[in-house]
Amino acid sequence: MDRLVQLQQFIGKEFDQSPSPFMKWLNPIVLSVEEGHLEFQYKVRAEWLNPIGNLHGGVTAAIVDDIIGATMFSLNENSFITTINNVIDYFSTAKENDNIVAETKIIKRGRQFVNAQCEIWNADKTRLIARGTSNLFKINN
Repeated sequence: MDRLVQLQQFIGKEFDQSPSPFMKWLNPIVLSVEEGHLEFQYKVRAEWLNPIGNLHGGVTAAIVDDIIGATMFSLNENSFITTINNVIDYFSTAKENDNIVAETKIIKRGRQFVNAQCEIWNADKTRLIARGTSNLFKINN
């Protein structure tokens, strides 16, 4: 089945059928799905917090990496696409029980490399929490 269509079947629902065990643990709700563009919502949980009660930077980075991976899935490439690097800039915080929204887009899609971006916002997209960019490499099967 078309991977983009598979993702679209979860719009408005928890993505509980993800092939990624880590994404299942993050438990996002799929808000929108287009080729190369995803929008997922997450509820910040207590185990995601740093010692002062803010969303931990490592969890933020993991969300960026995981949803960009799902974005690669939406491209329906015949190659497996793996992360080379992630660069994360942090702008604001989130607290326990806050809803946050992660939104991705493809910056450049080449024959061997893909550059993608993810922005994480508060629920109403008035406050940018973090922005991450990734370079990814296509591995031929």
